[in-house]
Amino acid sequence: MDLYLVGASAAVLTSALWTINAILFTSAGKKIGAISVNAWRIFLAALLLWVTHLLITGEVLPVGSSEQWFWIGLSGIIGLGIGDFGLFASFVIIGTRRAVLMMSLSAIFAAIAAFFLFNEVLSIVAFMGITITLAGVITVLLEDETKSDERKLTKNEKVKGISFALVGAIGQGLGLAFLKKGMLLYPNVVGLDDVMSLAIASTLIRMILGALFVWAVIILWGKLPEIKKALKNGKGMKYVTIGAFIGPFVGVTLSTLAAYTVEVGVAQTLLSLMPVMIIPVVWYLFKQRTSWRGVVGAVVAVVGVAVLFLV
Repeated sequence: MDLYLVGASAAVLTSALWTINAILFTSAGKKIGAISVNAWRIFLAALLLWVTHLLITGEVLPVGSSEQWFWIGLSGIIGLGIGDFGLFASFVIIGTRRAVLMMSLSAIFAAIAAFFLFNEVLSIVAFMGITITLAGVITVLLEDETKSDERKLTKNEKVKGISFALVGAIGQGLGLAFLKKGMLLYPNVVGLDDVMSLAIASTLIRMILGALFVWAVIILWGKLPEIKKALKNGKGMKYVTIGAFIGPFVGVTLSTLAAYTVEVGVAQTLLSLMPVMIIPVVWYLFKQRTSWRGVVGAVVAVVGVAVLFLV
């Protein structure tokens, strides 16, 4: 089987899963807060991955050198710890659709990281892609809510929500590049079975380091009582549990597979299809009709990402 095709398909499927996940974590965040969502979903995902890895390999922890653990672990801290907290916070403040659209910018940060890590030089066409992506994002962010069915945001909400979403985009872009840096240090990986085993092991390393970082921050921040209180909210924890399985467990594993088998840029492009996928979802579930400006802006943003990496 063509590993490139497998990786590309995994990235597209991940976009679809993360679209559903975004709805679940938005609902959970409104009930128990972004901090609790990030804490419990990464704990549950790490537990699921650990059990899966133990059953498949019989090893308690993934095998890897200190350098491999450093790069893959760093991707977990940057992407799953810091980045996802920013994303979940933006879900609650500016809404799922706008937050997901901002994640299109992650491709830009992935390109910058790839330049330094893999000597991938940005061409004039790549800079055109960056400009197009920014134009699409700005088009939607400046949209007048009165022309759609979404709640009108205050200036402070927009600034705060966009700032958090930007943290999420930077975290996801850098995290994917750091992940591939670590995975490429594993020699003699051939065939789909080996790649899948590497993807599960690498995702577990990401989750372990990401979870340790998130929970350490929570304890030092004095937020442990808030995290414990979240357990009493049955509906919120149900959304987190389902989301942990769909997103961090299945989705992140598939994105890890994509990062290894496909170029970082192409993988991030396909992982950035959520802005378009989310529009019919919020329309159907929440009856939030997006204006033509919002639809066009989302399409333009994704086209920009495609130009950035595929032209």
